Amino acid sequence: MKHLKNHHYNANEAFDYLYDYISRHGVDFDSTKAIFNTGFYLDNPIDNIIKTPYRKWNEDYAKAEWKWYLSGSPKVETLGEIYGKIPIIWERMANDKGEVNSNYGAQWERNYQLDRIVAMLKQNPNTRKATISIYDGKEMHNYKQDTPCTYAVQFTVLNDKLNMCVTMRSNDLWFGFCNDQYCFSELQKIVAERTNFEIGSYYHFAHNMHLYERDLNKSIKSLSSHDKLLASKQKQYY
Repeated sequence: MKHLKNHHYNANEAFDYLYDYISRHGVDFDSTKAIFNTGFYLDNPIDNIIKTPYRKWNEDYAKAEWKWYLSGSPKVETLGEIYGKIPIIWERMANDKGEVNSNYGAQWERNYQLDRIVAMLKQNPNTRKATISIYDGKEMHNYKQDTPCTYAVQFTVLNDKLNMCVTMRSNDLWFGFCNDQYCFSELQKIVAERTNFEIGSYYHFAHNMHLYERDLNKSIKSLSSHDKLLASKQKQYY
């Protein structure tokens, strides 16, 4: 398989590159095109807006999801109050209490994880323990309808800059990556502000990164007839 580019200036550049790469080189896996054990840096994580026209990313929703995380509430009705409605996918994932495991804010508030890693970094900038756990094997009995896609988030100070690493078991590029990178980069901003470090890089790793079949070829469909012809000719050279 072709070697993947492992540095991207911002999230939009990463999305464009990975959309093309997965479309061309992904393997068929459970109704998706997928690549495995993929890691890359976002060198400027502050620039977290997805601008690709055919993606039509909803920044207002991403901001609402981030506010939901900040609330620390796992209840989907809280997202509904913030955003004005509850997306169907969250309703499907909610348990009989109307709660989900994949509200990452509720996870990092568990056992005061966020406060603890901030304290660790302030006390010892060289710590290797500034880690937030999200997927937790001790809670697998709760994962019948909603299994968190993220294993953990870890922070490291290097050259007086706060770097972050997000490790995921599974990551849908179309929805998951676009919204997740936004929320995690916002988390990186908060930790940087609370520890008084400059923001460094964001390293994103996914064991399985994929596009569902429904989201393939959208870049081609958005082109004009002339551009489609050029694109089809260019594909012959890959």
